Amino acid sequence: MNKLVIASGNPGKLREFQRMLAPFGIEVLPQSQLGISEAEEPHCTFMENALAKARHASRESGLPALADDSGICVETLGGAPGVLSARFAGEPKSDARNNEKLLQVMQGKTDRRAHYYCVLVLVRHADDPQPLIAEGEWHGEIGFEARGDGGFGYDPYFWLPKYGKTAAELPHEEKARISHRAQALDKLLARLR
Repeated sequence: MNKLVIASGNPGKLREFQRMLAPFGIEVLPQSQLGISEAEEPHCTFMENALAKARHASRESGLPALADDSGICVETLGGAPGVLSARFAGEPKSDARNNEKLLQVMQGKTDRRAHYYCVLVLVRHADDPQPLIAEGEWHGEIGFEARGDGGFGYDPYFWLPKYGKTAAELPHEEKARISHRAQALDKLLARLR
């Protein structure tokens, strides 16, 4: 497998996948480059949404496809925003509005534990009966103010006590090694080998 369609239009995710897959000689093609629209994400679990996205991209391209569904899950909010992380503040998608809403709903909350969750699904073809599935979790807390200008999404507010930084303050190389997506990709690549 030397070509892979990434079933995402998120530029931040695309950059991360390209960086992580380049050493393996896998050419990453964003689905938008092939004229493939984003799939619907009607499901209430990350797994179901990722599988739907991977099958859609593979069916439209005729190539193997990798999809990720990920988001931030906040303990005191019962796991919300969860699968709605990208659209937490509604349409159109906006990192700034999502972060603003998260801070609003977290006002007065003392339990600020949260984790990023990622599930990756790789299908060799659209009707693959045995998709490869891997997941990763990255634990931290919801901070009180934005810090850092790296990353995307909730990264400026995702506080990592162990590092004394937010995800947005970490160097790209460090994030690519320890993030939820990096953990899931490591597991997926181990299965591919």
